[in-house]
Amino acid sequence: MVRSGEEPKPAGRATDGTGPALRRERFLQGESVEAGVRSSILNSWQRCRSLGLSPDESDLPYRVDFDPGGRIVRAAAPVLDRLQSTFSGSKVNISVADANGTVLLRRFGDPAMARELPAIQRVPGFVFAEQVAGTNGIGLALAERQLIRVHGAEHFAERAQQSACVAVPVRDPLSGRIEGVLCFGYPRGFDRPALAAAIRRAAEVIERRLLGQSSAHERALLRAYLAAGAGAGAGAGTGAVGPRGGMATDAPVREFHPRDQAVLREKAAELISRAQRAAVDVTLPDGRRVTLVSRPMTSASGVQGVAIEALLPGSPAGEALILPHQADEPPGLAVLSAAPLSARPSLTLPSAHPAARPGPVPAVDGGGGSAGHGETVTADGDQGTAGSGPGPGPGEVVTVAGDRGAGGSAQSVAAGGGRRTAGPGEAVPGDGGRSAVDDRTGAPFPARGLVMLGEPHVGAYALAARRRLELLSEASARIGTTLDVRRTAEELAETAVPRLADFVTIDLPEAVLRGEEPADPLADLRRTVLYGVREGLPFTPPGKRVDFGPTSPQLRCLNSGEAVLEPDLKAAAGWLAQDPEHTARLLAHVHSLIAVPLLARGVLLGIASFYRAGSSFGDDDCSLAQELATRAALSIDNARRYTHERTMVLALQRRLLPHGLPDQDAVEIAHRYLPAESDVGGDWYDVIPLSGTRVGLLVGDVVGHGMLSAATMGRLRTAARSFAELDFSPDEVLVHLDNLVGRLDREDPDGKGAGVIGATCLYAVYDPTSQRCLMARAGHPPPALVHRDGTVSYPDLPAGPPLGLGGLPFDAVEVDLPAGSQLVLYTDGLIEDRNRDVDVVLEQLRTALAHPERAPEDTCQAVLDTVAPAHPHDDIALLVARVHALDADRIATWELPADPALVGEVRADAMRRLTEWGLDETAFAAELILSELMTNAIRHGAGPIRVRLLYGHALICEVSDASNTAPHLRRAASTDEGGRGLFLVAQLSQSWGTRYLPEGKVIWAECGLEAA
Repeated sequence: MVRSGEEPKPAGRATDGTGPALRRERFLQGESVEAGVRSSILNSWQRCRSLGLSPDESDLPYRVDFDPGGRIVRAAAPVLDRLQSTFSGSKVNISVADANGTVLLRRFGDPAMARELPAIQRVPGFVFAEQVAGTNGIGLALAERQLIRVHGAEHFAERAQQSACVAVPVRDPLSGRIEGVLCFGYPRGFDRPALAAAIRRAAEVIERRLLGQSSAHERALLRAYLAAGAGAGAGAGTGAVGPRGGMATDAPVREFHPRDQAVLREKAAELISRAQRAAVDVTLPDGRRVTLVSRPMTSASGVQGVAIEALLPGSPAGEALILPHQADEPPGLAVLSAAPLSARPSLTLPSAHPAARPGPVPAVDGGGGSAGHGETVTADGDQGTAGSGPGPGPGEVVTVAGDRGAGGSAQSVAAGGGRRTAGPGEAVPGDGGRSAVDDRTGAPFPARGLVMLGEPHVGAYALAARRRLELLSEASARIGTTLDVRRTAEELAETAVPRLADFVTIDLPEAVLRGEEPADPLADLRRTVLYGVREGLPFTPPGKRVDFGPTSPQLRCLNSGEAVLEPDLKAAAGWLAQDPEHTARLLAHVHSLIAVPLLARGVLLGIASFYRAGSSFGDDDCSLAQELATRAALSIDNARRYTHERTMVLALQRRLLPHGLPDQDAVEIAHRYLPAESDVGGDWYDVIPLSGTRVGLLVGDVVGHGMLSAATMGRLRTAARSFAELDFSPDEVLVHLDNLVGRLDREDPDGKGAGVIGATCLYAVYDPTSQRCLMARAGHPPPALVHRDGTVSYPDLPAGPPLGLGGLPFDAVEVDLPAGSQLVLYTDGLIEDRNRDVDVVLEQLRTALAHPERAPEDTCQAVLDTVAPAHPHDDIALLVARVHALDADRIATWELPADPALVGEVRADAMRRLTEWGLDETAFAAELILSELMTNAIRHGAGPIRVRLLYGHALICEVSDASNTAPHLRRAASTDEGGRGLFLVAQLSQSWGTRYLPEGKVIWAECGLEAA
């Protein structure tokens, strides 16, 4: 029994009717009263207005054909008698109505009320459904399907303004269907908090009595079953009721394995739910074949039921089957042990059935046997003719035609080598237990056992309950397989269609699709999913904005946060009113609706609407839809949160990656960054212009994923760029990065190693003046070299340890890289995949790169198209560089001893070379820079001295000497005679610095070509 919580009572004077009275009047005048009226009452008022009800009408429909002795009346009458005693002397009016709102029973705390009250409040038969009586306890409890309070002016009708009531639906515990409503009516000043608890307890008692009626039916069916076999033959044994409600027997028994019992009970429940005479062959897991026969029957009191018997071929005569009752069996399905043979109704099998044939039991091959043309198939005394062709397979139902009580053929009895027709009540030989042998064939009759008996509708309920559980189990596995909001919503729709609904629409705010928490879910609802058994229906298509009317079921469910069931959409006035033209077209295709809010962790994420085209939804369907939507909402919220976090991490990652390529002449660059599908990692790349027209190429990968990896990537990339711009060699840069990663690990605030755990890196420096490349790696995949002839190689570069281990050396290797060659750097996400071999992928990469004529951009795209995994589990960073050489006529070099007298000659030669290059406007600045750098090298360094001019995108002046003395920029005071040389160099150049060589150093300065 499922109940939802009661709405809170209105505060202050609202409880006596005077509070909402003014708001009711304002509502009737068409004013807005949303802020002061409970949502259930306001929704009911709006429905009443849309139905055209008048609050002044006092007459209610009266039915003379109501059933005064029906099921709900029999269950409720004793309970109402006790309630009348409990409320003795009070003005409480106790009533029970059926599922249509017709009052069936009334009791009064004060007997005088039966004379004082008007007929509609004291005589059974009046209808209080909301669509005819307006807002009232009985009608609203049926509409809202939960405990309801209505106080004074909250009633729609004028006649009820001085009354109050509390009402609760009464459900069938087996089906979950509302059987009726229990209602307490009282003067509005009599309201007590204990009334809600009292009416809940009373409803629970009525529901238990409804369940007891079902149990009584089962006992009646069992008595009818035993009575039907009492005269079938002489009894060889007697049966008694066992300790678990089954029939014990003195005959030998064969215990079924619990696994086999579950298979038989499942099929038996299905046969009972079909309520027809049938036989089905069931193949058990161990290969045995058992025939289940269903036999409709009627008890002496008129209870309609079905008995299911199991027939096991090849069993010794007189042996019985036993299927113990299970504690977890659903109510209404009596699972019983085998009754003794003498106590069972007679039953004859056809000669074609394996159990009726002499000899060993035929092997079970998983398929059904074949019945010959015209062969008689008989079960439970009924006879029909089976057509030619293959027989039923395992688990396939064979319906047996005819009915003895409806003029069918009489029972067929095997006797004396032939077949004859037995008279009424005549026993089948062998069924009494003394002679369980077919007289014609000499073969023993099969062992028989009663598996289950019950009422068909109860079997249908049990079958439906099992299928609901199966659907929920399937939903747990199918919904939320990805962290994509839209795909998760699609999985909800695919799970529900067609087993729950024919069509499902899911509407989500645009903010949810972006991964954000919606501020106002109704502001921008978008049709996200439309899924059904067929296409072409006039639903709002996906991607379009969805607007719901103020009284539509969808808006009511969003406002209340609870599921709204509309069994018949043609009667749902609020649904029709939102868009009469569109809904009228849709009504030609759909009949019933359940609107469920998608709520997760207190956040309203959207709405799911379930539609049926034919039959109506019930309360069980509503509960199932609510459960599916709740599970899906959690998965959608998880996907939304992941999308939000991934969007932030991806934005941070892209913000920390290079936004553009630097202006340089050494290489032509193309790059790609592809984030992983599951999460964003810490891959990065960089292109760093260096002194002497050189360029640094950097690719790295931080271990792990998420925000921490992205942030750490930014720190490492910044540090790596800084180390590179200091003109450290590749192996020195990796040493510094290794120390940094180790320090970050040691600075982990919680000391548990949850921070950075390592990184890999590859750093290469290409010099276009020498066409050589110096590179080193720290645990990173090797680069690929694409030569001008199309061959691709992976240089033998020492792997080096990953960054963060500390204390281990890194080795740099220098390789020739002629102009036109390509250097390809990548992270491990490109080649490493759990489903692929690395060597195979490297060969694929070699094939993709063997086209030196391609531009770097085309090479990048070709690699991603042919080598990258379809669904990458790790980030991919790819850097393709086609190298260029600096023309020899753009390089000027002079070597001179440490003699100040030679500075003028070199300066003059340099000016002539600048004139040849057409850099006359840059000559003045270049002349001063060269003069200062050569003078400093002669004065503070050691010979020999080398001067070089490089003409690329800028003019670079280099002076090198054999000394490792570091120059320092000074700011000379006004009285100092020297110390202004490097200051002038810094002012005249765009940038300057020092690069150390294995022996000596280089001081360089870069001049813009536009400098005067």
